[in-house]
Amino acid sequence: MDAIARETAPATARDVIAIRKLSKTYGGTGGGVTALSEIDCTVADGEFLSIVGPSGCGKSTLLKILAGLLPASGGEALLNGSPITGARKDIGVVFQSPVLFPWRSVLGNVLLPVDVQQLGRDRMTARAMDLLKLVGLDGFEHRYPWELSGGMQQRVALVRALIHDPALLLMDEPFGALDAMTREQMNVELQRIWMERRKTVVFITHSTSEAVFLGDRVMVMTPRPGRIGDLFAVDLPRPRPLDVMTTEKFGVYVRRIRKSLNAGGGLE
Repeated sequence: MDAIARETAPATARDVIAIRKLSKTYGGTGGGVTALSEIDCTVADGEFLSIVGPSGCGKSTLLKILAGLLPASGGEALLNGSPITGARKDIGVVFQSPVLFPWRSVLGNVLLPVDVQQLGRDRMTARAMDLLKLVGLDGFEHRYPWELSGGMQQRVALVRALIHDPALLLMDEPFGALDAMTREQMNVELQRIWMERRKTVVFITHSTSEAVFLGDRVMVMTPRPGRIGDLFAVDLPRPRPLDVMTTEKFGVYVRRIRKSLNAGGGLE
């Protein structure tokens, strides 16, 4: 296990995200709760970064700061060299719940950012159809959310997040509510889509195996206040089949995460 050194992204890669001394405290002075403390990390262009940690460690807080939904209390987060100070059009977000409007069709839900940003439906509808085909939903564009399975709904949410070609895709436990078999299928599907589109992805999960299966690197966070307890590269060839989870090398990475979580008292 110790042979797997703590690693960062290659120095030659262009950083899409730069997080510097980032901290977040909720509440007033004296009675405040520190959710994040001194987070330092970069994410390279096209990299898939998995973040894993115990409940309450600040994973979702970090994602909301990167999405521009929460202000930081200290430090900064940069996207392509520009400080993230509010919601931005070049960021896509997928949450655990797909949050689809029941009165909109699949295509209507996908085109919601297009309507909000006034990007022009005529031009973007063709892109939406291409993306729906990419995730295996061609032919479902006129269906409604209640006609879809949970996994299909989450694919719609993913397409909606990609429709405006964001520089960064943030995913907050997007498969956490799915059954185990569907979740594994969605992991394979997300890997395939990522390999084709090569978006920069920050993916939050409670699952150690999911973090290793999907990530180029894995960040392990400590219990609150959330810090980086470990950060390492996953040296497994892609595309990764589900069978890779049974290999010894995969197990080494999973055990490393568990050791880090146990050291911080964070394993649930």
